[in-house]
Amino acid sequence: MTPTINRLLVVGLGLIGGSLAKAARERGLCREVIGSSRNPDTLSKALASGVVDRVIIDIGDVAGDLGEGDVVLVGVPTLTVPDIMHQLQPLLADSVTVTDVASVKGSVVTAVRRAYGKMPAQFVPGHPIAGSEKSGVDAANSGLFDDHRVILTPLQETGKEHLQRVRGLWQGAGAVISEMTVAEHDEVLAATSHLPHILAYTLVDTLAGMRENREIFRYAAGGFRDFTRIAASDPMMWHDIVMANDQALLAVLETFTDHVDQLKYAIQNKDSEYLLGVFTRAREARNHFAKMLENKAYLEPMTQTIDYRVSPGNSVTGSIRVPGDKSISHRSIMLGSLAEGVTTVTGFLEGEDSLATLQAFRDMGVVIEGPQSGRVVIHGVGMTGLKAPACPLYLGNSGTSMRLLAGLLAGQTFDVELTGDESLSQRPMERVAGPLRQMGAVIEAQQGGRPPLRIRGGQALKAIDYCLPMASAQVKSSVLLAGLYANGTTRTTEPAPTRDHTERMLTGFGYPVRREGAVAELDGGGKLYATNIDVPADISSATFFMVAAAIAPGSDVTLTHVGVNPTRIGVINILQMMGADLELTNHREVGGEPVADIRVRYAPLHGIDIPEDQVPLAIDEFPALFVAAACAEGKTRLTGAEELRVKESDRIKAMADGLTCLGIQAIPTPDGIDIQGGTLRAGEVDSLGDHRIAMSFAIASLRAQGNILIRNCNNVATSFPGFVALANTVGLKIVEEIR
Repeated sequence: MTPTINRLLVVGLGLIGGSLAKAARERGLCREVIGSSRNPDTLSKALASGVVDRVIIDIGDVAGDLGEGDVVLVGVPTLTVPDIMHQLQPLLADSVTVTDVASVKGSVVTAVRRAYGKMPAQFVPGHPIAGSEKSGVDAANSGLFDDHRVILTPLQETGKEHLQRVRGLWQGAGAVISEMTVAEHDEVLAATSHLPHILAYTLVDTLAGMRENREIFRYAAGGFRDFTRIAASDPMMWHDIVMANDQALLAVLETFTDHVDQLKYAIQNKDSEYLLGVFTRAREARNHFAKMLENKAYLEPMTQTIDYRVSPGNSVTGSIRVPGDKSISHRSIMLGSLAEGVTTVTGFLEGEDSLATLQAFRDMGVVIEGPQSGRVVIHGVGMTGLKAPACPLYLGNSGTSMRLLAGLLAGQTFDVELTGDESLSQRPMERVAGPLRQMGAVIEAQQGGRPPLRIRGGQALKAIDYCLPMASAQVKSSVLLAGLYANGTTRTTEPAPTRDHTERMLTGFGYPVRREGAVAELDGGGKLYATNIDVPADISSATFFMVAAAIAPGSDVTLTHVGVNPTRIGVINILQMMGADLELTNHREVGGEPVADIRVRYAPLHGIDIPEDQVPLAIDEFPALFVAAACAEGKTRLTGAEELRVKESDRIKAMADGLTCLGIQAIPTPDGIDIQGGTLRAGEVDSLGDHRIAMSFAIASLRAQGNILIRNCNNVATSFPGFVALANTVGLKIVEEIR
């Protein structure tokens, strides 16, 4: 519970102090707002405009009367803070909460320590990230902090109740609260606020001093005006900020001037590749930051939740092409980045998981153009050209990205940390980390082998002969990718066939991989050479429409350009065993991957015991196949599918629970499920944020007796952007509901 505020004394009624005072008064955040300033004119304006309840010139007139529940906000310029703190120290009781709004925290904390001889528990350093071109109490705006961030930098000595009181004050004013250390705050603000301001001041000052260029201001375009707008800020305020944060600012200035020198050198030498790299990385980083700020894409979950309300349908018909294969899209970025030369990828899946992999390699210095309409151009850096990322690589919800990158990064020279969202952070990574450690990798994980993974660079990897305890393409691929950097021959043996996209693509990039039966092996120390990749349509995405046509009377759907890699066609085999009318035509090979068109027409299905040798070939397609089983005559039994319990959700439990809610007898087992075909009724199911669960229950609506409400469908974008629109064009009736 947030402690209440009695009186708020605002010392310094500039834009920030005045705006908070006005917000506190208008929103009833405290009983009384008192304003203090050395300028009588400012006090008169504050009182007349309703910013404060009453005013004082000498803070000594009121400070000694303050006590429990009262807050003092110091809103004076940074270099004036020491004087104010020396005045307040002998006057304030220990129970009074004190905070500030200065944009440099190190100098303020030092001033408070000097004034008190220690760091008092009552002081809470703070900094609102808000402002305006206008300044002074005339510009006070009670809505200035709405949805803006306020950074608090509490110290070890800061009292918990005082911290909570300051948090409550800012939250009441509409702000979003973050916490940092003092040093981190000053470094971040030096780079993101202080440096841009001094660059804007310097640019305007430079152009203004060039007589021949003075007319340039008359013709300045919007970009110049937008950038230099911040040079209209209060000069004295920015003088104080620069003086107070000189060390952090000098450090970031040195880094920036090094980059400017490199840019100047590239221009002089017409280094096209370097210039393209700078501009591409900058543009994509800016877009990346924008998505972060808007809570979009793969860095943060949406603040709103998407549900699907699906009405019963009759049939699905038409010819469609689903998005590109996610597994191949991931690998195209990884191997294209390590290749020598420029790789062009078409058909790239622009879903969140694939984009997370793409961003990770941008963060490691790879120039990647696009994606634009599925086209990506990768300027490879070679096997040893990756650079240490400036921060942990965030992989969203993509287990494929994390497991494959763990192998690839185990052989790099730099340390790296792999992180993910809440769901990915609960998924086991030990089955990848274990064999990599046998190769000499140093990998730290959380309890239970869960992310984040911290990989220490500079390790001399040695080849191993690894027999996989369970069939897993991700584990096999991770070991083989580490083998690229290992001394000797790395060999994997799998208990059952799994998808072989990594082996095929390595060969396509000119890296020899020897395959015989269950064994794949390669020698370390080779090179990858750029190539062009046409990503086929994803059979996992096609599965939803294959099952939809198979269960809905009158359906006839053709899915074009679908990848039919022999290690991925378990869904085709299983549907045919169940009696589906399914035909493959127009067979061809694209970039080493077999491709075909798949036509599915309705035919009655019957239950089967799914052969265990088909399980690895259909591991991602089982949620949709469970819907087919629910619509089939008789019982379908699945065994040997333990891996389904450690996907984005426990897919066995999630599907069993959902089918049961819809009136189907579905009994989960430790390694599978028994499903008795029956009649699907209306109901509500929870996808648990798992994209494949959500889409599977959407197609179940074709045979349901009433509407199905599917909760928590945000993550469908991870594998199938545009699913709802495409599904509705062929006959489904899906409405997105936001809550």
